[in-house]
Amino acid sequence: MSTDQLRPMSPVQIAQTRDFIDGLEAGAATYWDMVKIGDELSRELTISAELVILYADGVEDFNPWYEGWRMNSWKIPGQSPFGGAIVPPLLVSHFVLSVQFDHTRPFAIGSIHTNHDSEILAPIPIGATVRITTRATDKYVKRERRYVRHSVTVEDVGNGTLYFRETRDILSL
Repeated sequence: MSTDQLRPMSPVQIAQTRDFIDGLEAGAATYWDMVKIGDELSRELTISAELVILYADGVEDFNPWYEGWRMNSWKIPGQSPFGGAIVPPLLVSHFVLSVQFDHTRPFAIGSIHTNHDSEILAPIPIGATVRITTRATDKYVKRERRYVRHSVTVEDVGNGTLYFRETRDILSL
């Protein structure tokens, strides 16, 4: 398969783009159609030192507070003003979509994350297992565009600590 020379794409990206276009042509359900107010989904995630390394490297956030690892000794307790190493505060926000769009509700055609308001309540220690829960709280139309609003919480599976809250809006075709 070939693609536009100005937009080089891997075979996977080409296939995903083709699937997206085929879905549009077949009349795939929009996120607005798929979600009902009150729908709630959750997923557990263990935030390992490896996951933190991948995230911090990707966003170039090299804060020593996040270092729960060291070359040749690998996992260490780390240090921060909160005790041991902590998770970069917005890392968990990136996993919300993996809860909203899981195997029961695949990523919908024409949905765009347009807004989020995050509230960091407590530092998450590296190694914690958290439950990310998202709940559809509203559907509204603004400037003739349809939006679905979600309320998100991130809490510790073991001790119930509420670490993070977020409100996010998704525009839907």
